[in-house]
Amino acid sequence: MKTTAPAWNPKVDAYIAKAQPFAQPILTHVRELAHKACPDVEEEIKWGMPFFLLRGIILANMAGFKQHCSFGFWGPGMQEILGQDGVKSKEAMGSLGRITSLKDLPADKALLGYYRQAAGFVASGERTSSFTRGTKAAKPEPDVPMELSSALKKNKGAAKVFAEFSPTSRREYSEWIVEAKRPETKEKRVAKAVEWIAEGKQRNWKYQNC
Repeated sequence: MKTTAPAWNPKVDAYIAKAQPFAQPILTHVRELAHKACPDVEEEIKWGMPFFLLRGIILANMAGFKQHCSFGFWGPGMQEILGQDGVKSKEAMGSLGRITSLKDLPADKALLGYYRQAAGFVASGERTSSFTRGTKAAKPEPDVPMELSSALKKNKGAAKVFAEFSPTSRREYSEWIVEAKRPETKEKRVAKAVEWIAEGKQRNWKYQNC
């Protein structure tokens, strides 16, 4: 049975207590504002740092280092908001750059607003996970080597099958031909490739049913 993390996690108390003296009031203040803005916020230690979560989704995290603190909101929506407001910084880990005193933080009213906006993205269902997975760019169509292209033109059946293959399958054959260092090896591979393609076999067909 899963237990709910305590709202005020003792592990975060311990983290703040071990932080540098200058960092303790900064971390404490950021933490208090998190609970003031979002009473349902949860605290966890992840990757050695305190994180603030709502419904298991990360809203923000803070960290104390030897000479500065860092604090950052998570989610693309918050990054856009912070960028538009001109408070987003790349000087350190997190959203707000290097923080060495309370003066380096946005005003309490603004920070409370950011917390509430971050929570709003979760509450509305716009954010459903802590991490945003980017879509991988599709690889470009493979450049079919001249030797294979010429051989396929002489075998219409193989050419038709090759055209219907996925880009990945066409790429595997093309790369296999290009990788041949000796002309005789390339010639043998082209002949074998056309034979397999005509039979509807992909380059690694021998291993696909293992």
